[in-house]
Amino acid sequence: MRMMHTMVRVRDLDASLKFYCEMLGMKLLRKEDFPEGKFTLAFVGYGEVADSTVLELTHNWDVEEDYDHGNAYGHIAVSVDDVYAACDRIRELGGNVVREAGPMKGGTTVLAFVEDPDGYKVELLADHA
Repeated sequence: MRMMHTMVRVRDLDASLKFYCEMLGMKLLRKEDFPEGKFTLAFVGYGEVADSTVLELTHNWDVEEDYDHGNAYGHIAVSVDDVYAACDRIRELGGNVVREAGPMKGGTTVLAFVEDPDGYKVELLADHA
């Protein structure tokens, strides 16, 4: 068994693709429209679907209101070489940094939080691998 993908629903697919691809450096791996179901699936990630975990962006065509994230959603985590530089780049590209880069409370791990166009939190962590 292996993890394949995590799915989030997005209102504006173009804005979401800009965020995940341009700001976070993911690649658009596959995009497919389903006219009968009135939705589009776009898969983004840092590696191919066959050998890495990716993110599925689901765009339902007829949804006008924002999605309710509920109280169970936490965040998506992305490892970066330099959290400070990643925040600067995201900010320069018009992204929303909601927790500035810095050490985690009570620890030394450097992290930050940014928001995608739908308000989903993305944690940026210093790469320790």
